Amino acid sequence: MSTHPRSDKPDMQRRRFGSIPVRVLVPNVITLLALCAGLSAIRMSIEGRNELALGAIVFAAILDGIDGRVARMIKGQSRFGAELDSLADFVNFGVTPALILYFWQLHDFNNVGWIAAMIFAISSCLRLARFNTQIDQPSDLPFAANYFTGVPAPLGALCVLLPMYLVLIGLPQLPTTVILIFTLTMAFLMVSRLPVYSGKKLGARVSPEAAVPLVIFAVLFIAVLISYPWYVLSVGSMIYLAALPISWAAFRKQERAFRAQQSGGQGVASATAPEPVFTPPSDSEASDRPTRLN
Repeated sequence: MSTHPRSDKPDMQRRRFGSIPVRVLVPNVITLLALCAGLSAIRMSIEGRNELALGAIVFAAILDGIDGRVARMIKGQSRFGAELDSLADFVNFGVTPALILYFWQLHDFNNVGWIAAMIFAISSCLRLARFNTQIDQPSDLPFAANYFTGVPAPLGALCVLLPMYLVLIGLPQLPTTVILIFTLTMAFLMVSRLPVYSGKKLGARVSPEAAVPLVIFAVLFIAVLISYPWYVLSVGSMIYLAALPISWAAFRKQERAFRAQQSGGQGVASATAPEPVFTPPSDSEASDRPTRLN
């Protein structure tokens, strides 16, 4: 009889190559469809079909917004899906918008334009990496979950393409220098510490009276987006960018109120606390005196 301990490798191999539930595959398929849309946008941009390229990015953003919700709804979350989603987001909302802008106008600046495109892509990568690491680092502020740190990568990608939306609705094209500066500004906003309202809890619970109007509004919004996509994206991007200072001010106001409440609570507690009475430690407690508070 062998005395060697049984190896766990067969069990690990069975777990690694075992069957995968369909509910886990569904959200990953949605993520891969979004990745296909992002990669197709690069090809369309190279071919000069900018409208289709922008439409593909918008489609990728829509799929990115539903894959996580679908995973939670059908209990199909997985570590693989989380990693795949981050990689797809980097391609769709970091690399693809940067290349589209470079092929469209930034190439006029040669190396400088390429550097600006790379900075945007790298900033998107850093933004996603920071988001992944902050999941396991909860803030001491109870309301911090309502805010992102920096502009999210998908919204940064949609906003950085604003100069192209304006051209598509018939407005004069902005100078290439302005487009380059705007690209760098959006890259900075993504990696900044700016608190940005996330809207995660907006509409988390909908009353029965508001359900029907909300559905009607959603249908109307989708219809308007399909009919006038560039107008909707232009106005939406400008409203979002204009709301960033408001989001910052709201966060600071809540933070000041929370800190003041904490300071006030500590002051009241210290004022009402009884005077500490010193009792010398016994011989049995003398040895652990350094680690105790007497």
